[in-house]
Amino acid sequence: MAKKLTGRQRRKFRIRNKISGSVERPRLSVFRSARHIYAQVVDDTSGKTLAAASTLSPDLKGMLKDDNKLDCAKKVGALLAKICIERKVGKVVFDRNGFLYHGRVKALADAAREAGLDF
Repeated sequence: MAKKLTGRQRRKFRIRNKISGSVERPRLSVFRSARHIYAQVVDDTSGKTLAAASTLSPDLKGMLKDDNKLDCAKKVGALLAKICIERKVGKVVFDRNGFLYHGRVKALADAAREAGLDF
C-alpha cells in the first residue's frame, strides 16, 4: 500500500530535487516543530553536518526563557551564522524544508543574513 504524503513532504521533495549543498555552498536546512526550531548546514557531497543550532542548543538555553517563538528563531539564526563564520562557511543555499517562507522560517533566515551569511 502506498503511503500518502502530506503537503509539506511533497513540497520538501520538490525543493530537494532542485537544490543540493556542495563544498563551496552547503545547504542550510531548517526544521520547525510546534515548540522548537532547528537549523543545520550540510555538505551533501560528503554527507556531513558542518554546523547546527536550535532552541535546545546549550549556547541559547538560558537566554530563551521569556522570548516568544519568533525571537527564539532570530537568535538561532544569528547563532548559526556565527558558528558558520567561525568555521569559514560564508555562502550557503537555503532549504526551507517544505515549510512556507513565512514567520519563524523567515525570521531565522533574515537573522542569519544580518549576522553575515550570504544566500
